[in-house]
Amino acid sequence: MSTHHHDHAHRSESTHARTATGFGSTDTFTCVHCGLTVSALAADGRRRDHCPSCLHSRHVVDHVEGGPSECRGRMTPISIAVLRTGDWMVVHRCVRCDELTSTPVRADDNRLILMRMAVRPLAQPPFPLEAFGDI
Repeated sequence: MSTHHHDHAHRSESTHARTATGFGSTDTFTCVHCGLTVSALAADGRRRDHCPSCLHSRHVVDHVEGGPSECRGRMTPISIAVLRTGDWMVVHRCVRCDELTSTPVRADDNRLILMRMAVRPLAQPPFPLEAFGDI
């Protein structure tokens, strides 16, 4: 699984003028899942590549080969990964080609969805929790 950031992932989704370096300060993209118009800059001032409301993204970066992806499928958030630094990453799976990617959680991401994904393995373990009673 790639841990590359795809901060430039929505350049082709931009609806506003760009600067010579890529994005202008008013760049937005439309969420491929919920339709929300999203600022390409998160509340913490860093680039974002996924919707802060539903956490979905679009597959525009090929994380295996590098460079742009022709896939353009919807990237569904499926899990949370925590790096050794303690930083949280959203793990996405492309609904079209099944590629897995991860991207940093941003300060204004939907905390309820993040927590639901984080606790899902504990709430739905693949074995009965009663087994821990004998330990």
